[in-house]
This record gives sequence, C-alpha cells and structure tokens, in this order.
Amino acid sequence: MTRNVLIIEDDPDISQLIKINLQDLDCDATIVGDGIEGLEVFKQNQFDLVVLDLMLPGMEGLSLCREMRKGGAYVPILILTAKSTELDRVVGLEMGADDYLTKPFSIPELMARIKALFRRVDALTSKSADEQEAKQLIEHADLRIDVQRHKVSIKDVPVELTAREFDLLVYFARHPGRVFSRVQLLDAVWGYSHEGYEHTVNTHINRLRTKIEKDPSKPCYIKTVWGVGYKFAD
Repeated sequence: MTRNVLIIEDDPDISQLIKINLQDLDCDATIVGDGIEGLEVFKQNQFDLVVLDLMLPGMEGLSLCREMRKGGAYVPILILTAKSTELDRVVGLEMGADDYLTKPFSIPELMARIKALFRRVDALTSKSADEQEAKQLIEHADLRIDVQRHKVSIKDVPVELTAREFDLLVYFARHPGRVFSRVQLLDAVWGYSHEGYEHTVNTHINRLRTKIEKDPSKPCYIKTVWGVGYKFAD
C-alpha cells in the first residue's frame, strides 16, 4: 500500500533527502517549503503522515501543527527542528505533534520513527470490531476514557490531552496493575526504544498527572514503582 506523505521543510536538500528515502517505504512525498502553502496543501489533500519543520517562512511550524489538529481525520505529525531544549519538545508535543526529532538527525533514525508512526496507525485501524467494542470505554474511579471518541473526563469534566498523552493513558488503563519500565513504554506507545529517550516518558507522565490527578505529588491513577517504572492503579 502506497502512503502519501507531506513534507513541509524549507531546506531543499533535507526535503529531497527525506523524499528519496521515503521511496524505500513505498511512500509518495509532496514537498512544500512555506508554512501557509503547507496548510493549504494539507487541507486540500489526504495524507498518511506530515513531516514538519518548525522554522518556516509564512507560518511557523508550531502554529501550523495547531491548525492541522483543529479538525478532520487524524494524521500523525513528526516535527523536525534545530531546537533541542526540553521546553521546545514539550511545546511541540502539546501542540499535537506525535514525535519530535532534532536536527541534525540520522536518516536511519528518521525512518525508524516514521515506520513506528505507521505501525501505530495500522494497529489502531486493524483491530477487530469486537476488540474495539470491548475496550472503547474505560472507567476507573472518577476517570472515564472514551477511546472511540478520543475523550477523557474526570468527574464528567473534560480533560484535554495531546495525542501521545491519550495513547499513553489508554495503554496504562488497559493494563491495570502491570508495571512497565520506561523502555517498555517507549516501545509500546511510541514504537521505538532508542537509548536516551526515557526522559520523554517522564515528561509525558508528569504532564498526564497534572491533568488527571487531584494531587500530582500523590497520584492515584499512574503510580511510580521505584527502581522499576510505572503502573496504572489496580
């Protein structure tokens, strides 16, 4: 199956390099070098993935990412940027990006990230109707997760989560009491387990706790198992 990828990147050398390597994944790539034009192309076509640079003429990448997430079908977004601070990564993920890769990056790692995003989408769409029906609504104490509608609430009050925060919470909630290491969570939720990215799990769990826990310092849903990892309450 050929996939359509939108590359919004103003460096022609980088965009062409990505396009060439995407051919090995049976992908057709559309290249746009301007943020405003990129948004229009995104709205007028159907894509399976967006590779998005942050520093763009016309409209910068974070605003573009936010606009892409305002409606329509879910499309995974992989951000590429020269910015590398923890704050920059968090802001990008908060705007709705699914993954974040800092320049300069290696092509093998980029392709691994892209394949992981494709696997994630395939897994979401290939589950049987029975599985979806059985696990589309998860409730624990005051927490309610509507998987099908991609909604979370606490005491019927909506909680706004990023796409990755939602995936992480659902994964925890579907395995109550089971302890996961950071590497296991990276592999299961992000689709890769590269050494050095464990801090990504910590960041997402901390942000999840601020959104769903009454007292994040004393969590009742996502608990720390010291020296091992994390688990969802039994």
